[in-house]
Amino acid sequence: MTDVCSVVITAPDPEWLASFVEGLVSDRLCASGHIVEQIRSIYRWQGDVHDATEGHVTLHTRPERVAEIIARTERDHPYEVPCVISTPIADASPAYRAWIIEQTTTG
Repeated sequence: MTDVCSVVITAPDPEWLASFVEGLVSDRLCASGHIVEQIRSIYRWQGDVHDATEGHVTLHTRPERVAEIIARTERDHPYEVPCVISTPIADASPAYRAWIIEQTTTG
């Protein structure tokens, strides 16, 4: 079953991330966002290796909503190239799966 998925987004400011996720939930782009306020990220950017603290969110949504989440992230995110990764949720409790679908359906 691939009717629901997780989307991971990182950001430099957990407060910005919380506000961003609230907008996504309000607009039914995702059912929920689970925020980890501090992660350590090590990455290469513009030729240098960086070691930085970031926030991280895992969103629960439907694959049909991912393109809209990516577009909004690219529009609003403070990074030039934000991390936005989607993966299918292979197994979930039936009630939780149904709740994700219900919360991300408009109309």
